[in-house]
Amino acid sequence: MRNSRGVTRRRALGIGGALGLMAATGLTSAAALARRPSLTGAQLRSDLPLPLPFQVPLPVPAVLTPVGTSGGADRYEITQREASVEILPGVTTPMWTYDGTFPGPTIESRRGRPVTVSHRNELPVPTVVHLHGGRTPAASDGYPTDLLLPAGRQEHSMHVEHGSGHMGRGSGHMEHGSGHGMHDPRAVVSELTRDYTFPLDQRPALLWYHDHRMDFTAPAIWRGLAGLHIVRDDAEDALGLPAGPRELPLMIADRAFAADGGLAYPALDPTLRVRPGVREPYLAGVLGDVILVNGAPWPVHEVDAARHRLRILNASNARHYELEAVTGDGRRLDLVQVGADQGLLAAPVVHTLFPIAPAERYDVVVDFSGVPIGGLVRVVNRLGSGRTRDVMAFRVARKAADDSRIPRALSADLPAWRRSDAVRVRDFAFRAGQTHAGHGWLIGGLPFDPARTDVTTRLGDVEVWRLVADVHHPVHLHLVGFRVLSRSGRQPLPHDAGLKDTVSLRPGEAVEIITRFDGYRGRYLFHCHNAEHEDMGMMANLEIV
Repeated sequence: MRNSRGVTRRRALGIGGALGLMAATGLTSAAALARRPSLTGAQLRSDLPLPLPFQVPLPVPAVLTPVGTSGGADRYEITQREASVEILPGVTTPMWTYDGTFPGPTIESRRGRPVTVSHRNELPVPTVVHLHGGRTPAASDGYPTDLLLPAGRQEHSMHVEHGSGHMGRGSGHMEHGSGHGMHDPRAVVSELTRDYTFPLDQRPALLWYHDHRMDFTAPAIWRGLAGLHIVRDDAEDALGLPAGPRELPLMIADRAFAADGGLAYPALDPTLRVRPGVREPYLAGVLGDVILVNGAPWPVHEVDAARHRLRILNASNARHYELEAVTGDGRRLDLVQVGADQGLLAAPVVHTLFPIAPAERYDVVVDFSGVPIGGLVRVVNRLGSGRTRDVMAFRVARKAADDSRIPRALSADLPAWRRSDAVRVRDFAFRAGQTHAGHGWLIGGLPFDPARTDVTTRLGDVEVWRLVADVHHPVHLHLVGFRVLSRSGRQPLPHDAGLKDTVSLRPGEAVEIITRFDGYRGRYLFHCHNAEHEDMGMMANLEIV
């Protein structure tokens, strides 16, 4: 996949004094970035004609069928492989996929019923699978050095390729292109196949799975390694929310295309085998000029004049969105939020627009009954410009009966942690800085090192974390959900409601969250989910003992 030659160099990081990145990129003010988070990155320009919006039908990813259902558990098999996919009409795009499709197949499961997914790696590079939002034992959480190697990638010396060097199965030693060494004696490396087991003892929610290989997460997701996983339970089913064809998963992602139809991406090493990182203009994040929903460019979907439940995921590497649903006469439809990252809210929250950062999920109900038959409802990105202002559209095709409802009370099982429950308060700064390789992104002044334990906490402890950012950073905690307590000393915003696992920090903002570290002991991560920031050092280790 060749990189596009055409580049829109939005050198707008807004880091405000952050070491060498300032000289490298040229910065706007943090105040300007707080209004325009989409500028945290640089945009590629596609090198081939792009389709008009609202011409391509919305695909809905197929639901994967288990290969086994015995013993009170479900077993699935997924092959990671290269495939040629038609994304732009009439254009073939080589991608890395789960089971040959983008997005990968959706897994639907029931709360408390364990799932094992056997992944087979037929790609030319190692991979790692992380179930984002899953309450998962550490062995299956997808730690970035727990590699799944393709067949034949293991040398007789028992060294395995990773990044620019080798990681020994016994010694766990990695040598990176920057010339510095890292040691991870706890890395678990598998060849060809690996089983990931998910107990799914958690609230019903929209989760997603994606590659999490150290240093190369961003380009791997960009090339197609992402899919949805929906957890359901009887209590949610009984609420009467829109269901069946009126429940739509929507994976939003931006991409750019090279002249030959391949995906453009500014990788320093297009093979994704040796040298991690992106070219200098893209150090703050890679933005595409094509908005995809479920792998289709600016799609349109025919709907009944009735309520629909939209399960929205921002699977973009770095792009933020501010979404609204606008009718043909300029009226904004209510977006009734019923769920967040980690499942149902206590009660609905009504928006007319809401921001969504990379890796965040919003579960909203939209009522199309007041739209004339034949009318078009556009989903607009208020943070976009030009072609990136449009996301998708719904065409109201017919009148229909609607027995769905939005209950005043949605869920009674949200945790009621209080500040007084916290056994400690921690502070973390997410900022640009110097790494061993040069420019990078740091947590607490340090780049990621798999051998260093950054935080140790006890199973069952409640903690308050205070997070501060230089530019926009969507911060994700593995294993646990959390509640947002405050933003810069003020009340959380309306879209902060519910239990989350990813929170969008704005420039200069201090956000307080509260969580309980329960579930499992072991080594987990917290990191920025701007995927380029993550690859350039903005991860840290969390040890639960």
